[in-house]
Amino acid sequence: MTRPTTYHIALGSNKGDKFKNLQLAVDAIFERIGAIKLISKVYKSPAFGFEGEDFLNCCLVLESDLKPKKVLNHLLKIETELGRTRSKTKGYEARTIDLDIVFAGEAIIGTKTLKLPHPEMQKRKFVLMPLNDIASKVVHPKLYKEVSVLLEECEDNSVLEPINIWLKNPSKQFNFSNYNYVAIEGNIGAGKTSLAIKIAQDFNAKLILERFADNPFLPKFYEDANRYAFPLEMSFLADRYQQISDDLSQLDLFKNFKVSDYYVVKSLIFSKITLNDDEFQLYRRLFNLMYKDVPKPDLYIYLYQNTARLQENIKKRGRDYEQNIADDYLENINAGYLKFLKTQTDFEIKIIDVSERDFVGNRADYLLVLNEIFLNSLR
Repeated sequence: MTRPTTYHIALGSNKGDKFKNLQLAVDAIFERIGAIKLISKVYKSPAFGFEGEDFLNCCLVLESDLKPKKVLNHLLKIETELGRTRSKTKGYEARTIDLDIVFAGEAIIGTKTLKLPHPEMQKRKFVLMPLNDIASKVVHPKLYKEVSVLLEECEDNSVLEPINIWLKNPSKQFNFSNYNYVAIEGNIGAGKTSLAIKIAQDFNAKLILERFADNPFLPKFYEDANRYAFPLEMSFLADRYQQISDDLSQLDLFKNFKVSDYYVVKSLIFSKITLNDDEFQLYRRLFNLMYKDVPKPDLYIYLYQNTARLQENIKKRGRDYEQNIADDYLENINAGYLKFLKTQTDFEIKIIDVSERDFVGNRADYLLVLNEIFLNSLR
């Protein structure tokens, strides 16, 4: 999964309930485009280039997986839905909402429909002043000047007045502040790593991903499970202990919490399926000795997917050694997790069925998953 692009968006309104128009636009941007990181103060500014009512203006910082053209298309659609009608005559006019991309990372684009950075932004105080609130050190990729410098040099003499009402950031409805450690688990191909990455990006969490790609026993296990089950599980046991001990003990003052795509108990769940009884008894003794002092998560999220969907995801990600995993193996893993969760009382648990949701490719599905995380817990 690639890093999202950081966008800076300018918003303005001078028709109708101006503040409400801005808030509705902010909400729609969050729902359709990406996570809103920062919102500036709202400023009252005179109409620019025509006679009309004063505007309310602001800027926001947005992170999105979408390309600039897609973001622009969404912004134009939001404008239309909020009542903006564009006239065919050139020039400035009153509008219920105006949404412009100011920066899209360091992108420089010069197509007929999209020009980035916004070619007029350095001349507009109603853009630069709110932008300076949230991005004063951002450098214009063509002018090579920080936003704060562009504001100082701007020749626009308009007088802007900050108002004493702040727009609400819809991202704040998903509050992870009560959690120090969130673990996300699921069957093979359930999407636990993808969800952990998205939550870490959107909510400033330290990301802990299970390191397994280099495990030499994993491809061999899928070829000959009886022979390689015990060395595989012992290898995972040691690797997970080393990683979780290191990562959970390291304090990161710049992150709000930790999120991982596994919890150590998965070692017991998988080994119960793969090992014979004698091997499992020995394995469990070693597990209990090693993990008795490992921190438990405050929130444990289990992503359930039906077997058919799991197989689709496994085929899609294309790891050669996973392509012949049997349905009953996946079903046994799922049963093992659910049996464990029914008896677990040490931490908050959320079981979320994502069989019909594409929370990687569809933002609406992702927001539905977040909503379910913050519903009443299963204890």
